[in-house]
Amino acid sequence: MGALQKIDATAPVVGGIAPDLSFLPTLSQPRSRAAEAIRSLRTHIIARHLESGRRALAVCAASANAGCTFVAVNLAVALSQSGANTLLIDADLRSPGIDRIFRRPATAEGLQQYLGTSALPLSDFIEEDVLPRLSVLFAGGSAANPQELLANHRFSDLIDFCLRDFDATVIDTPPANTSSDVSRICSVVSHCLIVARRNRSFVNDVKLLADQLKADRAQLVGTVLCDD
Repeated sequence: MGALQKIDATAPVVGGIAPDLSFLPTLSQPRSRAAEAIRSLRTHIIARHLESGRRALAVCAASANAGCTFVAVNLAVALSQSGANTLLIDADLRSPGIDRIFRRPATAEGLQQYLGTSALPLSDFIEEDVLPRLSVLFAGGSAANPQELLANHRFSDLIDFCLRDFDATVIDTPPANTSSDVSRICSVVSHCLIVARRNRSFVNDVKLLADQLKADRAQLVGTVLCDD
């Protein structure tokens, strides 16, 4: 991958939510190297993943600050720009970050509230049309029991719903070295993309994560290297 770097910009309000465009070169700087790199990744994902009928993809990293959320969000935006009806899920129930990018109120409900209830349908928790053809399921804040929530059968039901109702679903995940959440997520989603950062991520950590995901019967679609 080429450079995936943050670009400063002024954020307008889109669909009632003001996105932080400094995090979204796919919107703010479409001719930048970062945006070109994301579009190249999108082409790969469409050709090798979506066109084979694989509609969900978990984006993960061995450690924090590797660029996992950056890649997940921009890939989801790029897929929606290509015409795919896309859902972005923040499955980092320990330190969620997508609500800061789209500046949603911290009190708003999301994934953890859906997983913790047996009464309300998933559609009640999805924020539709955050951008054209892009919907978002926010984390709903940090959870006290993320492993128990993700182990709930409702998470598997959620992914089944996504496979039926969206052309593409991109799931952001917590760092693998802080919890085993990513193993559960990828085992359900079945396909994953690993993100690493130049001069910060360790090769052995990335290899260990890849081996772990394969042991969980998740298929590795590829690895993205973000510039430092």
